Amino acid sequence: MKNAIAYYRVSTDRQGKSGLGLEAQQEAVRLFAHREGYQVTAEFTEIESGKKNQRPELLAALVQCKKQKATLIIAKLDRLGRNVAFISNLMESRVDFKAVDNPHANKLMVHLLAAFAEHEREQISTRTKDALQAAKRRGVELGKHGREIESKKNAQAAIDYAEIMRPVMEQLQAEGFTTVRAIMDELNQRQIPTFRNNGQRWHSYTVHRLLKRL
Repeated sequence: MKNAIAYYRVSTDRQGKSGLGLEAQQEAVRLFAHREGYQVTAEFTEIESGKKNQRPELLAALVQCKKQKATLIIAKLDRLGRNVAFISNLMESRVDFKAVDNPHANKLMVHLLAAFAEHEREQISTRTKDALQAAKRRGVELGKHGREIESKKNAQAAIDYAEIMRPVMEQLQAEGFTTVRAIMDELNQRQIPTFRNNGQRWHSYTVHRLLKRL
């Protein structure tokens, strides 16, 4: 049988400990390996936000692949293939890989996926900032605090802001960022402006509030 190394990724520490999402990836890899004649000799699990560049478990998996002349098997290319750091490490290693959800994918395909995803991230941030500026020009006052926040005027401003953020949140969830912590990290990484729009970072409670409005 051909040797293979399995690589899994979950977005948060809570997901990693609970096995949420991880068990499905493990089962998909197991079935794929059995069908394609691979023997999985080691498994590596990364617990982090998808946009972070430091991936120690991936690097360890690639080293192991080289030692064993093994193929790297990943469960979901739709998440990893959109990450520039993942693609860069994979390209530099020259390790062969197989994706369970897209077995015919090659390195060129995932390189293009990563490039388009990086461009889309930049566009999302730009569109959101432009939409906020347009809202201000229409007279919408964003980010008021104190007792005024309960007023009809500022309540409507919060609703307007939530609608501006709707496509951003839908895009993040489509990319696999589904928990409050994962969404918070990704919004900060992409420098998406908050409701106050004054350089303040996103926090779990502000993400939760936004999701509740949506």
